[in-house]
Amino acid sequence: MRVFVTGATGLIGSAVVAELLGNGHSVLALARSEVSAAAAEKAGAEPVRGALADLDVIREAVAKADGVVHLAFANAFSSDEALANAVAEETAALKVQAEALVGSDRPLVTVSGTPYAPGRASTEVDPVSTDGPVGGRGRTVAEVLGYADRGVRTSAVRLPRTVHNNGEGGFAGLLTTIARQTGVSGYPGDGTQRWPAVHALDAAVLFRLALENAEPGTAWHAVADEGVQVADIAAVIGRRLGLPVESVPEETYGPLGPIFATDQPSSSAHTQQALGWAPKHPGLLADLENLQG
Repeated sequence: MRVFVTGATGLIGSAVVAELLGNGHSVLALARSEVSAAAAEKAGAEPVRGALADLDVIREAVAKADGVVHLAFANAFSSDEALANAVAEETAALKVQAEALVGSDRPLVTVSGTPYAPGRASTEVDPVSTDGPVGGRGRTVAEVLGYADRGVRTSAVRLPRTVHNNGEGGFAGLLTTIARQTGVSGYPGDGTQRWPAVHALDAAVLFRLALENAEPGTAWHAVADEGVQVADIAAVIGRRLGLPVESVPEETYGPLGPIFATDQPSSSAHTQQALGWAPKHPGLLADLENLQG
């Protein structure tokens, strides 16, 4: 299958590209810079020069592909406005991709997030949130999954709060970045809230399985650790960086503060049973041991 991948050179995207190429697929990789294009080519993909805002470039690339994996997102969490702009940019790009595939029965695998289910681990049948700072992404994914009724084999791989590789990535990666900036390995609240997590290499396998086998309009959970306490995450970060570990104000994390403070475990039992997905790489706390001070 010739697969168009957006976000192909990021932490998750590079793992997905390697997984696709290693399993007999070819890849067209959206590359917004010469550096990204060179990285994509080195990985074995064919670069397509353009950014997520270049809708004509995206439309043309989709027309050349047998399937699409969408991963690109401007991780602009510095302000509410920046985040809203990033969501709007992604929404426009995703709609172009879906429209270009109408009536083709070709797959479109988009990225989503695991939902919040009060008092329990969320499952694949729970709806994603359409409220809050990233609620727009939830609304867009729901709309894209609706293209299953228009001849597109849509599916959504829901990623947990931390997708990690070699100690980097996701919400835990943001905790690490802020710890380095402030000199404190912090966490909001009492730290008992739990975040799900997955290794990027395991997530990549699920994206491939969804591309190859997912039924139209379905959602899947790329969750290996159902819930790791945030205080435990901060403790490993603090030890690896030689920094004190303590609770800090929710506002430390900007627009993501309320999300950071929420207990949000998630299950992938259905995904593992239905798609035969079996995560095998190190869990989050073990992977964080790779952090260098």
